[in-house]
Amino acid sequence: MKQFFKISILLFSIFFSLSTLQAQNNVIDEVIAVVGDNAILKSDIEHQYEQALVEGANYQGDLKCHLFEQALISKLLLNQAKLDSVEVGENEVVNQVDQRINYFIQQIGDKEKLEEYFNKSLLQIKRDQMEMVRTQMLTQRMQQEITKDINVTTADIRGYYRNLPKDSLPMVPTQYELQQIVLHPRVEQKEIDRVKAQLRDFQKQVNEGRDFATLAVLYSEDKGSATRGGELGWMPRSGLVPEFASVAFNMQDKKKVSKIVETEFGFHIIQLIDRKGERINCRHILIKPKVNEEAKKEAQASLDTIRGLITDGTMSFEEAALRFSMDKDSRTSGGQMVNPQTGTAKFEMAQIPVAINKELQAMNEGDISPTFFMLDERKGKETFRLVKLKRKSDPHKASLKEDYELLRSMLENSMRQETLDTWIKDKQAETYITIDKSWVNCDFEYDNWVKK
Repeated sequence: MKQFFKISILLFSIFFSLSTLQAQNNVIDEVIAVVGDNAILKSDIEHQYEQALVEGANYQGDLKCHLFEQALISKLLLNQAKLDSVEVGENEVVNQVDQRINYFIQQIGDKEKLEEYFNKSLLQIKRDQMEMVRTQMLTQRMQQEITKDINVTTADIRGYYRNLPKDSLPMVPTQYELQQIVLHPRVEQKEIDRVKAQLRDFQKQVNEGRDFATLAVLYSEDKGSATRGGELGWMPRSGLVPEFASVAFNMQDKKKVSKIVETEFGFHIIQLIDRKGERINCRHILIKPKVNEEAKKEAQASLDTIRGLITDGTMSFEEAALRFSMDKDSRTSGGQMVNPQTGTAKFEMAQIPVAINKELQAMNEGDISPTFFMLDERKGKETFRLVKLKRKSDPHKASLKEDYELLRSMLENSMRQETLDTWIKDKQAETYITIDKSWVNCDFEYDNWVKK
């Protein structure tokens, strides 16, 4: 079965995209195809081919021809994106580049090693990444536009399952369903007062003429935006936590600084950059109150007491989660954890945070962990937790009863790929495409790249 969104792997990985910048280009560059207004260079295919070999690609057929056709599809999508005025914002691209660079720094060790490896400054490496990331995001967004009306019903999923050959059903690895109770250590009022005083000082400095962005670079504890002067990029209201959005969307004066805003992430001040309808671009400075060791000991002791109430039968785990858990996303559902990658309650081992994974090693179905410390990486908060192993499934062939959401995803992907296939064939017929004669004999998956 074809895999939907296969075009997105055109650009491989962060390693490939960075390493090709260092490659010695021994190919005399030439245009080998044009799709609409978009050219494909021979050097691009050669670089992709070399990297695929390094990564041990196992493709049955002519790998260069395969990569060439993937490039043709990408250019077809880019051409249509231009015609349909599909865009990605500059800040979206910057955000994505920053995420990729940060990931690569984690892999290689630190920023200095990255700069040494490529013999470039971090700023130069980021600039080299911009166009590649912009292209990738545009092709993905165009695919989403093409397939946005795909919708499947329960009857569709049942029919899909019945018609699948049994040997085509995927093996589902061991999966876990988890519940949690989360406590945040108490923050002392004097620490909150300290944070607010620091933010009020920043407000005063900006009002006296100091640059907000400079202060964000120096002091903001939102690592994702601090390097960009606190700029968040264009966001809809739904993309911001409610308390932040309420203040940001009511701002009018771009020179003013907002009042201090408290959210689950900490305390913020905001400066408006621009607003277009229901999308806003602003910058912020985030300061997170710190907790002391005494507060951590109190939180741990409280959770130990809650665990005792559960294990002696005074209350159920679900009741305790509703009464005591500070995680608003799970407390009302009995502490049920949701896998952010799939939107379901099922986790594979690799999808479970390391701190929880460590506790699971000694647990059986129905067990409750001891109290343990865990850093909430999304919010940057220190927490203490109890986790219950609600259910653990053995590896098995996918079934309608156990793996409904997996089958839904498989069917949706299949339908999206069929829609994309049809779209490609239609666009081949109506788009200007020319291919160098040295490439026309490739065994293409789609037949009509070469005009008769």
